[in-house]
Amino acid sequence: MIKPIELVIFDCDGVLVDSERIAARVQVALGAQLGWPLTEEEVVDRFIGRSHAAIREQVAAQLGEDTAATWSERFEQLHREAVDAELAPVDGLPEALDALTLPTCVASSGTHDKMRHTLGRTGLYERFAGRIYSAAEVSHGKPAPDLFLHAARQMGVDPAACVVVEDSRPGVRAARAAGMRSFGYAGGLTPAERLEGRDTTVFYDMRELPTLIAGRR
Repeated sequence: MIKPIELVIFDCDGVLVDSERIAARVQVALGAQLGWPLTEEEVVDRFIGRSHAAIREQVAAQLGEDTAATWSERFEQLHREAVDAELAPVDGLPEALDALTLPTCVASSGTHDKMRHTLGRTGLYERFAGRIYSAAEVSHGKPAPDLFLHAARQMGVDPAACVVVEDSRPGVRAARAAGMRSFGYAGGLTPAERLEGRDTTVFYDMRELPTLIAGRR
């Protein structure tokens, strides 16, 4: 029997804030500078939806620990500068939040510092303050289910009564592994076919989300 939805868990980057385009652009530039040429598609496939630590491990395996450390430092600086200059909420996201009546929280591969910065710059932090969870709090990041299960525990909700809003392949895989239904937002960088799968509804306009969730309750 399908449980009624009691909690909506939002990813942050690419779902709440339109930061994945910025991150991908910076990663492509760093790859060109530091000796690992990557296309935007390759960055999406390898990095989007994964934690800072997981990305650093990939860079270290390719270029060595010293270069990985340089890459991480430069990424944080360049990403912060770009966020300050141009970051905005995902199109339609504020309207979707206004229309939702269910409890919400955030569960992101990003650090708390990063989310304070990005959500703060876009005026969204106060909407979720006290209900923000980071992959830094668990042993394994997405696509493992740990982060979403942690968020559900902290919010006091059965995983089966949670839905996840994600924009990355690791994210929807993590939701499935956690036994949660998901909504895959395909209005960003990740192609729809990478989000499709069991218990996942793919959509393109964030304004549709409240109606889609109501239809699954």
